[in-house]
Amino acid sequence: MVKRQILRLLLFFLTMNLLYCEDSFITKFEYSKMLYENPRGVGCNKCHGKYGKGKIIAKYKKGKKVFKLRAPDITDIEYKKFFNVLNSKKIKGAMPKYFLTRSEIKALYFYIKEVNRRKKDGI
Repeated sequence: MVKRQILRLLLFFLTMNLLYCEDSFITKFEYSKMLYENPRGVGCNKCHGKYGKGKIIAKYKKGKKVFKLRAPDITDIEYKKFFNVLNSKKIKGAMPKYFLTRSEIKALYFYIKEVNRRKKDGI
């Protein structure tokens, strides 16, 4: 009888501990990666690449001259500029308007910095 009560008490404390240890099913990195890859139907990675280095989006010819539309490298951009570009009412060039929240913009910035840090560290 006493063993059962002790086991129940122990099980109760373990359950409560597990419930309050983690407040999310995914990590901050996982959330920000999902957001980077598909924020509103078209992921940032489609134009800026896996690590935010930028890549060629399209090539076109005008006469004999070939032009390339290239997304910029966003790995070294300051947060304020990053925020302003994503939060601007008028976005220049081919950048789509995503209507992101402040916390989503922070998550995207975190992802770009973190994925490059992990790449550099070989993680």
